[in-house]
Parts: sequence; C-alpha cells; structure tokens
Amino acid sequence: MIAWMPKTLHDLIDHRDLEAVRSEVLGLCRAMSPDLDPAPVAAAFSDLRELFSGGYPGYRACNTDYHDIYHTTDTLLATVRLMHGAWLQGSRFTNDEIVIAAVSAIFHDSGYIQTADDTRGTGARYTACHVDRSIRFLEGYCRRRRLPAPACAGGASLLRCTGLNVDVAGIVFPPGAFAQLGRMLGAGDLLGQMADRTYLEKLLFLFYEFREGDIPGFSDEFDLLRKTLSFYELTRKRLAEDLGGADRFMRPHFAARWGLDRDLYAEAIARHMDYLRGLVAGRSDDFRRRLRRGGVVEKLDRLFGRPRQ
Repeated sequence: MIAWMPKTLHDLIDHRDLEAVRSEVLGLCRAMSPDLDPAPVAAAFSDLRELFSGGYPGYRACNTDYHDIYHTTDTLLATVRLMHGAWLQGSRFTNDEIVIAAVSAIFHDSGYIQTADDTRGTGARYTACHVDRSIRFLEGYCRRRRLPAPACAGGASLLRCTGLNVDVAGIVFPPGAFAQLGRMLGAGDLLGQMADRTYLEKLLFLFYEFREGDIPGFSDEFDLLRKTLSFYELTRKRLAEDLGGADRFMRPHFAARWGLDRDLYAEAIARHMDYLRGLVAGRSDDFRRRLRRGGVVEKLDRLFGRPRQ
C-alpha cells in the first residue's frame, strides 16, 4: 500500500531509471513464483543494455530513436505487470514460462539492431521485417544462454504477437500458457509505448524510421500525428479482439501492488489522445512548438532540421 496518491503512471516508477525497472520486473516475477530463479531474467536485462549500447559482441549500438532501449523496457514492464494481474485473477504460469515471457519481451525489438558489419543507414531499414529478425536473435540467444529448450521454442510464437498485421488467432502456440502470454506481450508492446510520457514527441522520430524503412502512408510528421488518432482506435480494437482483452489485467495489478483501483496505462493513453486531438486541430506549421518533452524536438532539429512549411 502507498499513502500518497500518484497523478500519473510515471509517479510510481521512473521509467527512465533502468535499474528501477529491472528491480520492479524481478520483484513481480518473484511475486508470481517465489521459488523462481531470477538469474536468467536479470542476465537478459544486462545483455539488453549491452546490446543497445553497442557492447554486445557482433552488434552495433541502437540507432533508432523511437525503438530505443526505453521502448523495450516500457514493453517489458507493461507485459510483466499484465502477467502479474492475470496471476492475481487466477492464471498460473510455470517458472520457465515466466522466464521466457520476460526474455522475449526484453528482446522483442532486437531486430532493429544492426550487426557490426551492417553500416548502411540505421536499424529502421528493418522496420518491415524486424519481428522475424528479433525471432532469429532470440533463438540464438536462448541457445547461447542455455535456456530450457521447450520454453524457448515458444519464444517465437510470443514475438509474433507483436506484429501489428499478424492474425494472432492463426499463430500456432505450444501447449501451456503461451497463447495467453503472447497476447499479453502484444498488449504490453502497445500499452508500453503509447503510455510513455514522451510518446507524442517520439512519434516524430517514428516518422523518420518509417521513411527509412519504406513504410508508406505518411507524408510528413504532422500527417503521422494526425493518423495516430485512427491508430489509437485500431489499437483499442486489437486489444479487445485479437489480444483477448489482455489490458484488463492492469487494474488488478495496480490494486494489489500499489493500492490503486485504476488503470494508469489507460489514463496516460487517454491524456495523450486528448492532447493530440487539440494539436492536430490547430495549425500544422507550429505543432513542434507544442511537443516539448524529452528534448525530442531539439534532437530532431539537429538531425533533420526544421520541417518545411
């Protein structure tokens, strides 16, 4: 229980404090299974930091500003929170399932990371195929870390749930809780990024990732912002249908962990969409001025210059 009333999701844990995120994730894993050995999850978290910083053998540092390490840790934290909420509601996962679900979340966007000899452009080139690349990385990682083979065989099915155009009902899941865990990873990926305090600002980076990755449908930064409102509606539908309403498990998590009968992810996303509606209803020539969190606009100015009016 907590004696104070947080206003936002990020009042509970600083999502930019990787050690705080790591500690919370490991604590929730142990809450679901007190006899779980957290070492594989802790090791994967350390390897994630090496991978994204350029210290992992054979790979360059992350150079995508939307799909950065914080997007990954936001997805991880959201996914494990959903798992904890589901556990509170009666779902049960084996230790191996908990471990592979967390490790899969940790490496779900490893496909954006370029190999050391791949020096053309950025990892955004792989936007369209990053899920398949992430699966290959995860499979190799599980072998190197000698994680249990039966559980690791299910990791690919979990990662496929993060593909926005994938029919989750058509994925072949191994026996056990993998179908439920995959839907929670797919939901955690969506909720984690859309609840990020700098989500609207980082969408400007996403436009340039889409442009490099040859993803059609967006003429400029403002066009992507405008179409994000439609994406939000599609996200709500995907959460409710394809992902089995997995977001419903947030509320029991926050009630048990923090004494809050609220879904702080839904609240954060709703605030973002309210602000975005006002932004896109205004002038298209000064929207950057209204997106000032996280130094994103300043970095955009340095990388790409001011948008043409």
